[in-house]
Amino acid sequence: MDTTTASTWVEVDLAAIRSNVRALTRLTSAKVMAIVKGNAYGHGLVPVGQAALEGGAAWLGVARLEEAQQLRAGGVRGPIMAMTYTHPSRAGAAAADQITLAAYDPDLARQLSAQAHALGVTVSVHAKVDTGMSRLGVMAEDGVEFLRLLRSLPGLEVTGLFTHFARGDDKDHPANFKQLERFQALISALEAANLRPPTVHCCATAATFFMPQAHFDMVRPGIAIYGLQCSDDARLPGDFRPALTWKARLVSVKTLPAGQGVGYNYRYTTQSEERVGVIAAGYGDGFRRRTGNFALLGGKRVNVLGGMCADQCIISLQELPEARVGDEAVLIGRQGQAEIPAEEVAKAWNTTNYEVVCGITARVPRFYR
Repeated sequence: MDTTTASTWVEVDLAAIRSNVRALTRLTSAKVMAIVKGNAYGHGLVPVGQAALEGGAAWLGVARLEEAQQLRAGGVRGPIMAMTYTHPSRAGAAAADQITLAAYDPDLARQLSAQAHALGVTVSVHAKVDTGMSRLGVMAEDGVEFLRLLRSLPGLEVTGLFTHFARGDDKDHPANFKQLERFQALISALEAANLRPPTVHCCATAATFFMPQAHFDMVRPGIAIYGLQCSDDARLPGDFRPALTWKARLVSVKTLPAGQGVGYNYRYTTQSEERVGVIAAGYGDGFRRRTGNFALLGGKRVNVLGGMCADQCIISLQELPEARVGDEAVLIGRQGQAEIPAEEVAKAWNTTNYEVVCGITARVPRFYR
């Protein structure tokens, strides 16, 4: 892993990914589908997908068929599911790469069936039901009729059934138990009608930890694979560790006089003679355009001065007389005894750690160890 010439970059610890997945497999007797959508939450789709399988994941889950195809093109084997919309004309591509699709709408299912039947292929599908998320899926109470329809359509093989908790990150929230009740009622009705598919799943990360009664045949952890917290209310056990560190190079050091404006629109003005530096990361890399950002340099916390630029930002070096061009700054992760977790960045940006890591842009190279 040679980062010598990189200006800003992400380091991903694949051993941490494998370890986190192994910890998840110990929590349940159900299969684990590792969720690697969104470029594996910014960590890198193909390397993380492979590491998750090596850690014991039985399935990989993505949002879109294109992500599944990237995994296959990268040599990743094993079951993969694309969990959201797939255009029915992609039936042949899904069948060729053995990708399981989501079936959540009767008309789309009919169109997918027609395409598959015309090509002489069979597409594996998991039926999606809405138990309270109000997103994709037929209403749970219409699930039996929907499963009957799917079973009748040529070119489709119904291999699974799933739903999603709207408030899964809110531990013990009554809405989760209400959704589970609706889902269990549907499963019972399907069993009575001999329509229950072999793989039933509903738990994302938080529910995997806190709702063992909802594990069924498979769980779908996402954020925990990366060692990131589900929420303040649903904390990970201590054996999970973050896999991602985001770094940037210190590329300039100078001393400014008192009263000097700094950066665009002079959102910061020096109060006295100040030593400042420039690090090579900006909002074009996913380092959010806002005032009040921070980083680590030399194991100490430093403030970003003024506004963000697209490709770089200006930091205070008042407490770091030893800082030199070429030093590494850390935007997310640990440096010495100091740490900036993704959760702290998310709080400063008024968002979630999911969005912080997913938002690290494609031009930031990923290095793996």
